[in-house]
Amino acid sequence: MSHRDMFYGCRLVAVLLICLDVFAGDKHTGPDHAAERRKHSVELEDVMIVIQSQRNSYHARRSGQRKVEILQQAARLGQGVPVIVLLHELSQYEGDWSILPALPRLFVKYGHSASWLFFIEEETKVTLSALLEVLNRYPAQEEWFLGKRLHDNEASIIHHYAFSEDPSSFSYPDTTAGWALSAPLLKRLTERIRSENLKSDFTIDLKHEIALFIWEEGHGPKLTAVPEFCTQPRDGCATAFTTYLPDCGHPVSKNDVFVAVKTCQKFHSDRVPVVKATWEKESGFLEYYSDVTDASIPTVSLGVSNTERGHCGKTFAILRRFLGKAVPKADWLLIVDDDTLISLPRLRQLLRCYDPKEAVSLGERYGYGLTQKGYSYTTGGGGMVLSRTAVSRLLSSSCGCYSDDAPDDMVLGRCFTTLGVPITHSPLFHQARPDDYSEEMISTQHAISFHKHWNVDPVAVYRYWLQDTRPRDEL
Repeated sequence: MSHRDMFYGCRLVAVLLICLDVFAGDKHTGPDHAAERRKHSVELEDVMIVIQSQRNSYHARRSGQRKVEILQQAARLGQGVPVIVLLHELSQYEGDWSILPALPRLFVKYGHSASWLFFIEEETKVTLSALLEVLNRYPAQEEWFLGKRLHDNEASIIHHYAFSEDPSSFSYPDTTAGWALSAPLLKRLTERIRSENLKSDFTIDLKHEIALFIWEEGHGPKLTAVPEFCTQPRDGCATAFTTYLPDCGHPVSKNDVFVAVKTCQKFHSDRVPVVKATWEKESGFLEYYSDVTDASIPTVSLGVSNTERGHCGKTFAILRRFLGKAVPKADWLLIVDDDTLISLPRLRQLLRCYDPKEAVSLGERYGYGLTQKGYSYTTGGGGMVLSRTAVSRLLSSSCGCYSDDAPDDMVLGRCFTTLGVPITHSPLFHQARPDDYSEEMISTQHAISFHKHWNVDPVAVYRYWLQDTRPRDEL
């Protein structure tokens, strides 16, 4: 054999060996290589979507519809199916809405198979293909806290004046746009919740308090802003939010809502005139309840002395009067303070979504001791809405005030928890002033109420935030 033949023969063998090695390598490392790719490529089955649902029948139905929509979208994509959890179905504990008690349960059930937890609200729409693109930008083996960034422009009482020197330095997620936790972060948070004796105090603004807990005074991750997590729909968004004020049909009649305003003699001259100048004219049935009778307003004295702290005695007297024959019969009872500003037309639009034959307690939901099996309640300043059925169930029970000056909203919450009546949340009710909330957040809402006259012009606040500019005759 010539040197030339030997050369070409060796080159041919070398090419064949290279090809065989490539093919053999593919065959040998195929599953491992696919597994390696899977570590860095998130697929739908790696994602758990948690819908922050509620037990009330309307909200349970809406969250169920959202789940079906997501599953149908996944079927059209043909790229697997995400795990979808309705938060109110996770356990029997009502306090799961505050997320921290739910995290260990989520970890036990799904944490070993999911790379990401993605939280959405009932009215948050998700584009799954865009969501996968977002999640694949962030290594799932690292700790990540993702969301649309909100921040305070000034120190806020609802956030306990946190970061008062520079409120805008701390970010928290707009939950309407969705927010995500990576699996390693979920695992660490679960271990922390299990091992630490978490404080048993108040849950006021969930999104801010979740961000604080995750940040852990600098030991955990801050929120990473994701531009594709949106509230208003636009090109490239993975999420968009519809509305907190849905169209469930024609608003309920004015005569279906009985309004009870709690006041006292010392506020007759300054607070009551604000109610009369703003929202009183939108009511059908309204009474002012005071510690004295004043025919010029007029007020009704319930025989309960004014107290400096809570008003449980007065509120329970209002409940009894609502069910009695002294006032017109109505499906709904609204209890407000004399420094509450409220849009009754918007409230009546919202109430069309709820069944008055169901026990309903509606408003801005707070929590007390939820990490220690506490209870939720509708905070009173933003307005407490009760169906006649809920009032009847409450008064037919043995639950009531331990003193006339007990906090009425918390006592009602404790009683309803005992009775198995869920506290239904709407963020359109506000315990504080507009300035105490993120302007970006509340400017997209159709707010129903605000509270407190501190350092504000209440009439101007009502006209700007609550009074509709278009005619409301049809309401």
